[in-house]
Amino acid sequence: MEKFTTHTGLVVPLDIANIDTDQIIPKQFLQKTERVGFGVHLFHDSRYLDHNGKEPNPEFILNKPEYKDASILLTRENFGCGSSREHAPWALEEYGFKVIIAPSFADIFYGNCINIGLLPIKLSEEQIDQLFKQADNAKLNLTVDLANNTVSNGDISFTFELGQFHKYCLEEGVDSVGRTLNKLDKIKAFEAKMPAWQ
Repeated sequence: MEKFTTHTGLVVPLDIANIDTDQIIPKQFLQKTERVGFGVHLFHDSRYLDHNGKEPNPEFILNKPEYKDASILLTRENFGCGSSREHAPWALEEYGFKVIIAPSFADIFYGNCINIGLLPIKLSEEQIDQLFKQADNAKLNLTVDLANNTVSNGDISFTFELGQFHKYCLEEGVDSVGRTLNKLDKIKAFEAKMPAWQ
């Protein structure tokens, strides 16, 4: 995965709480074995008026022309709840999102995002409300600086918390397996010192 340092992007405000993984990527699209081809089905049941995904719903925010190139998703609490399917972050990332900002996330969803380089940012309810207000008044662009743990747009700057391990993985562009592989020389040296019976 790519290293995450900073990202500036257009925000799409999805003002809905408790969005579960079945809403993000419905179960009928989980049959693929590769990690590609999910972005087109993101929010399928809200995004399309038909079952085949041929008729876009003009009322759904992702289909509005002004949000065509959005790469930051602003939403409400408990995002990614429900089943632990990895396909949900895959769909968001393939669609083009780099950052998701919410007051809270389901734990497994949060970890699955980190594992593919998609940054989930937790801000307070008050800060989220302020961002929604700005996004309602005009198109909102935000800059996310991972080194300093900040979200800003010139007028405002919020600080977010991120665990050291998660920050390391994002900055280095590695998942938890990749971090282990980075220490392969040390692992092999340790194993070479061990008696054969161990």
